[in-house]
This record gives sequence, structure tokens and C-alpha cells, in this order.
Amino acid sequence: MRETNIHTLYDVQQVLKQFGIFIHVGQRLWDIELMAIELDRLYHEGVIDQAIFITSKMVLQHEHTIEERRQKRIHG
Repeated sequence: MRETNIHTLYDVQQVLKQFGIFIHVGQRLWDIELMAIELDRLYHEGVIDQAIFITSKMVLQHEHTIEERRQKRIHG
């Protein structure tokens, strides 16, 4: 598996941007979920390699967890 420089949500957005995919639904949690769906599609179509896919999905999973916790604190 080759090294990737994907460490943040912004980095994942840049991966998607390379393929003309711009996501802004309006709620961060929904944006993250839609990014994950788009990554799945790109990977299954063979457009991105496994290293980019796995690293990006890990970043999204981490960001999703953070956002869920933040929303629980705000909304109880």
C-alpha cells in the first residue's frame, strides 16, 4: 500500500474535487456521509486505489464520530 497525504476532511474534499465532486449539503454530518458514499462509488468503479480509499474512509469515520459527539453535546 502506498503512502497517502490524506489526513483531514479538507484532504478528502480535495480527492473528490479531482473528479469534479463538490459536496455541500448544509450540515457537516450529512456532508461527511455523502462524501463516504461518493468514495465508495469511486473505489468500486476503479477510479481511486485502495490506499486512497481506505485512508479517506478512516478520516471520514473519525470526523463523523467527532461531529456526532459535538451534536449530542449541543442538542442533548
